[in-house]
Amino acid sequence: MSSLQEFFNRPEHDHAKGIVQKNNIIKRSIIAYMAVHGECTLAELARELHISIPTVTKLVEELVREKIINDRGKIETSGGRRPNVFGLANSAIYFAGVEISRDQMVMVITDLQNNLITTHRCADFALEDTEECLNHIRQATEKFLSTCGVDRSKLLGVGICIAGRVNPETGRSYKYFTANPQSLSEMIESFIGHPVLIENDTRAKCYGEYSKGCTGNEKNIIYLNLGRGVAIGIIVDGKIYYGRSGFAGEFGHTPLFENEIICDCGKKGCLETEVSGIAIENKMIAQIQRGRNTILMDKYNRTGKIHITDIIHAARNDDNLSIELIEEAGEKIGKSIAFLINIFNPEQVIIGGYLAGAGDYLMLPLKSAVNKFSLRLVYNDTLFRTTKLDDNIGALGAAMLIRNKIIGL
Repeated sequence: MSSLQEFFNRPEHDHAKGIVQKNNIIKRSIIAYMAVHGECTLAELARELHISIPTVTKLVEELVREKIINDRGKIETSGGRRPNVFGLANSAIYFAGVEISRDQMVMVITDLQNNLITTHRCADFALEDTEECLNHIRQATEKFLSTCGVDRSKLLGVGICIAGRVNPETGRSYKYFTANPQSLSEMIESFIGHPVLIENDTRAKCYGEYSKGCTGNEKNIIYLNLGRGVAIGIIVDGKIYYGRSGFAGEFGHTPLFENEIICDCGKKGCLETEVSGIAIENKMIAQIQRGRNTILMDKYNRTGKIHITDIIHAARNDDNLSIELIEEAGEKIGKSIAFLINIFNPEQVIIGGYLAGAGDYLMLPLKSAVNKFSLRLVYNDTLFRTTKLDDNIGALGAAMLIRNKIIGL
């Protein structure tokens, strides 16, 4: 094997014929099994993968020589010959994840078992549909990969998540950087020299929560991303639900209100027009302009801007107007979630994004409205919680998804 990148990233039919191709496929299966299940013996691998002991032994020995798998020594047994146990050498392979949000970039490096190695945040960033912004993204990603301290030859792929409609199969964003005939994944891949997976930010966060934040028993969850926009990620039977074109989860564009506010999508009355971070920011500014008292008035007078995080911070400091706006949003979100859980009957509903930081100011009216408008049997079967993870979760989820794609999970 000339390199890990060549082994994992080349198509199965290229440069591999007959027994060589078959063995490469089995090696990927061995690595994928250990990535999910951890340490195991040769007998366990043979049984679970339906491969003969001699074949498993030969291929595992090759993977040990290639430093992808470690021989962890013999394990204790109640009697008889003690078998050796094998596990992944996490330092052999790495993946990168990048979240491109409206006002920052978050970047991470993970190993084969999704352990977080390093992180970086670009706070001086604004997502815009311009060539300059695309160049900024490519250059910032390349700089991170060059300075993160990981051998680039061991970096097998980069998962990138971004807001808006995204199709991971085609690598295209249908909201940003659409003027170029190349897909977004192709434009970034050609610049950084690594395979790139483009994913929707909410789905990446949903998968990160499912993999890292849940107990492991849940197979059906809904992740509600309440950032400056609104969207959901859906896990059904342990797998992300994409829909036919990869656009499932655009819940923020459900027409729930009889208002005249034009949404980002061009239509009126969408959920986002009332409960998104941008909607709450606009409501706060409108109230300040009407003369309502708030501790954010000085900041608005100085800058002309209010961010949703400012409103959450003000609510936590007992600002009545901020509390009022968040509670109003919580009630409306709760009513919309009642619609979701009546349809999907999930095990968990996870609230993430900026608004999750509002805590009980959001969650109490939200759960009260869900209880009021949903079927009681469905409500009683659903656990509601805010995210347990920090704001690395989008980048972490993106890194997990490129890992899964490359090693064949």
